[in-house]
Amino acid sequence: MTAVNRKGQNMRLVYGSALAMAIATLVPIAPAAQAPAAPAAQAPAAPPQDANRSVAGGGITVPGWMGKIDAGAEKAGQSIKDAKLSAEGKDLKVVTGPAVTYWNPANKAAGNYTVKATFTEPKYMNINDHPHPYGIVIGGNDLGTPQETYLYCAAYGNGNFIVRGFGPEPFRVNGRGEANAAVNKAAGKDQPVKQEIAVSVKGDKVECAINGTVVGSYDKATLVTAGKLKSTDGVYGIRFAHNTDAIVSGLTVTKN
Repeated sequence: MTAVNRKGQNMRLVYGSALAMAIATLVPIAPAAQAPAAPAAQAPAAPPQDANRSVAGGGITVPGWMGKIDAGAEKAGQSIKDAKLSAEGKDLKVVTGPAVTYWNPANKAAGNYTVKATFTEPKYMNINDHPHPYGIVIGGNDLGTPQETYLYCAAYGNGNFIVRGFGPEPFRVNGRGEANAAVNKAAGKDQPVKQEIAVSVKGDKVECAINGTVVGSYDKATLVTAGKLKSTDGVYGIRFAHNTDAIVSGLTVTKN
């Protein structure tokens, strides 16, 4: 082969290699297969709400007292006879059924005052599978009607307390409740637990005290407003969550 032929062949090899490299740079490279993304973590589901019981022999047998169950239970077909309020000597015995508020229309408080009582669960959680609260009602107006308004502070046997009201729709004061060292804890299921609960109106404040310690203090102006209380003056009484069994003793009012 002549030198000229060899030179032409070499030129074609160089040109061909360069062309192949140029084409390679234009061909997209398929991305590597990726593992599917893991599903986003989900919050644990809330525990199922236990159904309202119906108390045998229910109703109100204490003279002068009245009661009203919550609207949801009424819509489900329950009535005040599905809970029970009875007298045990000077004490009040409450067994629920649906959540309920009890009051005597003659029990009224106005101005600066304190309403208090002692609540005893002889057997903590004996008719439910998680803690349920009970406590003092103040500022009751239009009770038993669709326009009723009132405030309550209630304790649980697990060391928590809650402050809520109806205006007439339910409203929260301390969220879903909170723990406080002043609130007594039962030693375990079916063990006794006792709470002394007091709600006071003092000037421009409303306070809740449990076992002698103020666990919550709230501006009266934030409670007596549209969609909440008509007034802190009104009827006082007691409030029980559903499926609860307890005794109320020493329900009294004093002027501050």
